[in-house]
Amino acid sequence: MNLSRQIGNTPLIQISEKIYAKAELFNPTGSIKDRPASYIINDAEKRGILEKGDTIIEATSGNMGISFAWLAAERGYKCKIVMPSNMSEERKQMLRIFGADLIEVGAGDFEGAIQLRNKLAEENGWFNCNQFHNPLNIKAHEETTAREIIDQLSVREKKFIEGFVSGTGTGGTLMGAGLKVKKRVPGMKIIAVEPAESPVMSGGEPGLHGIQGIGDGSKFLVDLNRVDKIITISTEEATERSRRLAKEMGIFVGISAGANILAAERWVLENKPEGVVVTFLCDRGERYLSCI
Repeated sequence: MNLSRQIGNTPLIQISEKIYAKAELFNPTGSIKDRPASYIINDAEKRGILEKGDTIIEATSGNMGISFAWLAAERGYKCKIVMPSNMSEERKQMLRIFGADLIEVGAGDFEGAIQLRNKLAEENGWFNCNQFHNPLNIKAHEETTAREIIDQLSVREKKFIEGFVSGTGTGGTLMGAGLKVKKRVPGMKIIAVEPAESPVMSGGEPGLHGIQGIGDGSKFLVDLNRVDKIITISTEEATERSRRLAKEMGIFVGISAGANILAAERWVLENKPEGVVVTFLCDRGERYLSCI
């Protein structure tokens, strides 16, 4: 049995009276990105456009690239990853361990990474995973993440979900899981989280920041008309909150998870909901040891 058959069905951890967090660190590579990456590869295989020995390519801040590199190793593909140079060394090492060829662009240059990915894919006939504009990114979360949240919170715990808080990289989690859960709970609020240093959804300019995995310089799949609130969190605040999760609860997760928890706490404090808020522990903390 392939390890990729073990993606999903991650536990829901109660962080406080009002906040529950989906523990995506339990996925095979330790991040939520195993979900959409597997959907994209599975779909390509079903359509017969990927065969063993072929090459896949993706632009990434790290986690999605790691998921694709792992799937490539599992299934016999070659993998090329284009990534801004300021991502953590642990991420780069993981990519290489899975056998991926890493191509670095300038710090924070996600637009350049995407353009280079597109150019190399077209010139070489490689399969372009295209995470930032791929509807399967949304579908993966509609069909797995949303279903699990509804079952775990609404059905088993019988909780009213009043807020859905998620940092946005591609926007797949927010637009997939968030909107799907909202169909079940129409009064639920969708809250997007982005770095204070790169407040693109808030109308600001892209900028360098250290909350790897979110705030990649564009709205991508996010429909802001479907978002009820945007909360900005600084890199320093997110890093400090992730450290506290480890020291106070024994939950060692990444910086984006710290941003999610802090944003959820601030939303609860401001809105005093009768129901609960769901958010995400996006990945494990080990890939941030050099910067946390």
